[in-house]
Amino acid sequence: MTTPPRYLHPAAIPPALRGWVLPVLIVFLWWAGYASGRITSPLFVSPGKVVDSALELIRTGTLWQQLGASLARDLAGFAAGALAGLTLGVLLGLSRLAENIFNPTLNAFKQVSIFAWVPLISLWFGLGDLAKVAFIGLAAFWPAFINTLSGVRGVPKELVEVARVLGFGRLQLVRRVILPAALPAIFSGIYLALIYAWLATLGSEYLLTAGVGIGNLLTDGQEQFRMDNVLLGVILVGLIGFGFTALAGGLERYLTRWQRR
Repeated sequence: MTTPPRYLHPAAIPPALRGWVLPVLIVFLWWAGYASGRITSPLFVSPGKVVDSALELIRTGTLWQQLGASLARDLAGFAAGALAGLTLGVLLGLSRLAENIFNPTLNAFKQVSIFAWVPLISLWFGLGDLAKVAFIGLAAFWPAFINTLSGVRGVPKELVEVARVLGFGRLQLVRRVILPAALPAIFSGIYLALIYAWLATLGSEYLLTAGVGIGNLLTDGQEQFRMDNVLLGVILVGLIGFGFTALAGGLERYLTRWQRR
């Protein structure tokens, strides 16, 4: 059996670039389909048309306005929901009594689809940005809360006992033992909270009053049959989601670097 040439071997691609192989291949096939004349459906447009649409939106400032509005809502909702989830997860994780009192009720609320809260959210907060931020915050709350509670509860008892033998106080125990040991689970919750918050951002822009945002770009593109804007919106949604995940991953590696020493 002959070994394929080095330049064709997957290992020849630098690790940092391997994740780009599939996107580049998809774009190439997309371009090749139009260049060969095989794709003629009005439901698709050429990559060049999408690029032209992006440049036009950048020139007019519309793209930055849409992106800025969506990102502001997303980050505000994520910060509020994730902070509430982390705080409540730690508090219930540290107190078995509090967990027994509150967790059954929280588990019941957890089973309610987030979209079922839309009527109540619209009544309580209206249909503007405040309602959208509340919707996003609710989406980010649950994964942050569940994973934080699980991480704190999962800290090995041996670590806690050793810390107590060494004379650690309650605050020292939490700060120097429990939270560091629970960080992997906590960051899993943050990853999921980022994803859910970004999905909820688009959902809120669809379900609540239309306004400036990426969801509005997609909706307008659909209504006006501007497939270039629709595809541009889909690409932007994917890139931003990827960016959030990469940012969270870098932060996790930085904060948990002591575990790799």
